[in-house]
Amino acid sequence: MVQDQFVSASFTETPVISEAARPSPKLHQLRKYNAAAIGRYYSRRPWLTLWRTISIFCQFLWFWLGVQLDQWRGQTAQQQPRRAMQLRRLLTKLGPTFIKIGQALSTRPDLVSKDYLDELTLLQDKLPSFDNKVAFAIVETELGRPISEMYSEISEDPIAAASLGQVYRARLFSGEEVAVKVQRPHLLPTLSRDLYLIRKLSQWFGPWLPLNLGHDLSLVVDEFGSKLFEEIDYVSEAHNAEKFADNFRDDPTVKVPKIFWRYSSQHVLTLEWIEGVKLSRTECLVSRHVSPDQLIRIGVISGLRQLLEFGFFHADPHPGNLFALADGRMAYIDFGMMDQLEETTKETLVDALVHLINKEYVLLAQDFVRLGFLTPETDILPIVPALEDVLGDVMGSSVRDFNFKTITDRFSQLMFEYPFRLPAKFALIIRSLITQEGVALCLNPDFRIVDVGYPYIAQRLLRGESTQLRRRLLEVLFKGGKFQWQRLENLITIARSDEGFDLMPTATLSLQFLFSAEGQFLRQQLVLALIEDDRLHTEEIQRLWNLIKDDLKPSRLLDAAWGALAGLSNDSNNGNAPTAVLARR
Repeated sequence: MVQDQFVSASFTETPVISEAARPSPKLHQLRKYNAAAIGRYYSRRPWLTLWRTISIFCQFLWFWLGVQLDQWRGQTAQQQPRRAMQLRRLLTKLGPTFIKIGQALSTRPDLVSKDYLDELTLLQDKLPSFDNKVAFAIVETELGRPISEMYSEISEDPIAAASLGQVYRARLFSGEEVAVKVQRPHLLPTLSRDLYLIRKLSQWFGPWLPLNLGHDLSLVVDEFGSKLFEEIDYVSEAHNAEKFADNFRDDPTVKVPKIFWRYSSQHVLTLEWIEGVKLSRTECLVSRHVSPDQLIRIGVISGLRQLLEFGFFHADPHPGNLFALADGRMAYIDFGMMDQLEETTKETLVDALVHLINKEYVLLAQDFVRLGFLTPETDILPIVPALEDVLGDVMGSSVRDFNFKTITDRFSQLMFEYPFRLPAKFALIIRSLITQEGVALCLNPDFRIVDVGYPYIAQRLLRGESTQLRRRLLEVLFKGGKFQWQRLENLITIARSDEGFDLMPTATLSLQFLFSAEGQFLRQQLVLALIEDDRLHTEEIQRLWNLIKDDLKPSRLLDAAWGALAGLSNDSNNGNAPTAVLARR
């Protein structure tokens, strides 16, 4: 495989050598972000950063003076669109590092006003390209062959230019249409120098800024730097794309472009051409008879699957990276910014959702500790009422008005009043969710994420496809040792609000679990639930049956029962002992 040729040459440190004695690294050898190595390199070469420091300082000072002048004249509101345009041009002029900072801010409506938000969003698509001769020279140097020997056709000019590279449309001699992504020249030293300066500034001025991060601001810069270095490694991006495609291999609604490894390297990436419409262009979707609501559903469910099933998620799903295809599918492109959640984090996220559904705010506060939003030594009792105040109506009558922007606004205030901190990984998750929601709202201003998200979560809990999910379902259905009939009805109602949901597979899995050795405890609890409070709960059973009878055909239900009994027989023959899956609390 061609990709096997690209072995990481990241600079590694030897703990036994003192900081002063370590040799300066060569920047072109860095494949991963290393703040200490970059710091040593530039601290020994101050002449490389002096002019850049002066340039950055003067340009931001000029912008700041303009904002102050507007305030002095009482013209802040009138001049804000002009200042927003000035800031966008300033970031573009300062180059890739600052463009990426602007892009990150463009997905934070909780931090940036609308005028600035609209201008910063333009950083995602409308960027100046670099010279074609330089780009083609990079392709030929990286791949070791003339362009005419690799592509039968290639566009004379780039069809898109981004902060880190630009894209050409081409055709292989085999006939396949491809996109050729070429990285901007001299990107590594540019990013390294700017990150070094930004990190220094954050160490100097961070303590004076009104931020409640719970940790040093330089750690935020380091996380940002790590992601930037990942984005400029096209071999890593290609592997990310293939991993993402493998996760969704059984999902006919999601498309991921194929990677052509023979024509790819660390700075050049050749991948399948995607013919589609960017999700920001609603009028084109309508003209092509593509349903925006269907695309929203695909986007939300695929986003939830990334977080709660795979743990491997796209951290930059802005409209430029999402395409609507003519056949109704949605295509993801650009896999430079990805992240991976540990299994325990995924499970804790599901726990937090369950505890939110149950309005168990003490347990929810404990989940925040496990997720890193609160330190282990934090006294959570004073925080519980605040959580209830912020999240109390999420599952109530105003649930349809719930959105991530609202929750972000509420938590912003909470994080200043209590010792919350935002773990770097969750900053990416929140960015991904808010961006995805922003795309959905652009396609349908009346969209509510709960209309799609809640049915998906309810369906996953009802299916109980794993031991962990079955345990969490039982936590929802049992409270204080009593079976919660209303919660089961609510879950089924929410799940069935998705017209594509088929209750039959869920019933099959439920029966198989109920008749299994693992389900012995649940069987006992259900018998007790039927006769608790010294009465037979026929009314609850009748309501439940009326809710599901239209979806459960007797013949299919009988087949499921026979299959479950056969599975129970196999368990008995294998000597499996009954197990309890719900811990008594």
